[in-house]
Amino acid sequence: MNYFAHGIRFLNRPVFLAGTAVPDWLSVADRKVRLREKHVRPAFETDDALDSELAAGILQHQSDDDWFHRSRAFYEVTSDVADLFRAHLGAEDGFRPGFLGHIATELLLDRLLIEAHPGTLERYYRALDELDPRAIQQAVNRVAPRTTERLAAFVEIFRQVRFLFDYLEPERMLLRLNQVLRRVKLNPLPASVSGVLEAAFDVLRVRGRELLPPEYFLLENSTSPISSQKESP
Repeated sequence: MNYFAHGIRFLNRPVFLAGTAVPDWLSVADRKVRLREKHVRPAFETDDALDSELAAGILQHQSDDDWFHRSRAFYEVTSDVADLFRAHLGAEDGFRPGFLGHIATELLLDRLLIEAHPGTLERYYRALDELDPRAIQQAVNRVAPRTTERLAAFVEIFRQVRFLFDYLEPERMLLRLNQVLRRVKLNPLPASVSGVLEAAFDVLRVRGRELLPPEYFLLENSTSPISSQKESP
């Protein structure tokens, strides 16, 4: 899952919402800081409201990733999306299509939710705007095995740039995808990959409800997390 899929169910709990984003924020801002359940669980059980709520959000992120990445739908969809990249980039591209299948599926799932629930991405950012990034960083440092001085600044950039809106346009999503590739020392993708992203989005439109089954993922006042998309065959 990516930021919006992790957080969309918790827009009325800003600190919890931030917790669902913390692992992904750290993966960009300070990759050496890794939070495991054994680090976070004690904070969840404290009486400090901010620490407990933030820890609950981090644990929610970890739980989401556990079931999501083990699901049959995720395996099948990422394989299908990887095949689209492989057909476009050529077999000599090696392992990269598999990595792209994983990453693109998660970004496109955010797009699917953004389109299916108009206005919720604005609410997502408004909720995060209520928070003090320094307080979030301090709370993370109270549980992390090593501290960071980079998180607060990145949270501020995340709120200002609002790059999740870029996922709605293939060309802008490609820009963000290439940023991920640069971070992991892979070559950027050509502009023609925008067409691959649109084809991949068609795959997700069909399989969206399987990727986010109601027994794990259900939005408030909704019978389905992706209520405005086509039914699965």
